Amino acid sequence: MFDREEFERWLSQAEYTLRSAENDLNSKFYSWACFKAQQAAEYAVKALLFGMGVMAYGHSIKKLLDILSKEIEVPEELFDNARMLDRHYIPPRYPDAYIEGAPYEYYGEKDALEALTSAREVIAFVRRMADEAK
Repeated sequence: MFDREEFERWLSQAEYTLRSAENDLNSKFYSWACFKAQQAAEYAVKALLFGMGVMAYGHSIKKLLDILSKEIEVPEELFDNARMLDRHYIPPRYPDAYIEGAPYEYYGEKDALEALTSAREVIAFVRRMADEAK
């Protein structure tokens, strides 16, 4: 049985975080937009896993999709999105992530747009799968 309440709790946080990432993009805070896109997609995949009653832990979207793929078919493109988003989990947040300079100096609009597009695709997939679970 699908736990709709737990699913909605996590998905609403994913959507909220995605809106925050969009605000960061519009305000030119590109590194934060990338990090929050990763977070939004992570929450979304966890939403589906928790809804299905599957334990989800960790922060790697790719690893979470590995777990999900044991339950349902996950398109390869989603794994591509996950790998790209996972690269934004640590570097945007830590001043020593790069050899010199601050992390925000390494991010641009193109990075943020790509991350947001990937997060939206992950969230859309999660919604479709949850609708099918009823």
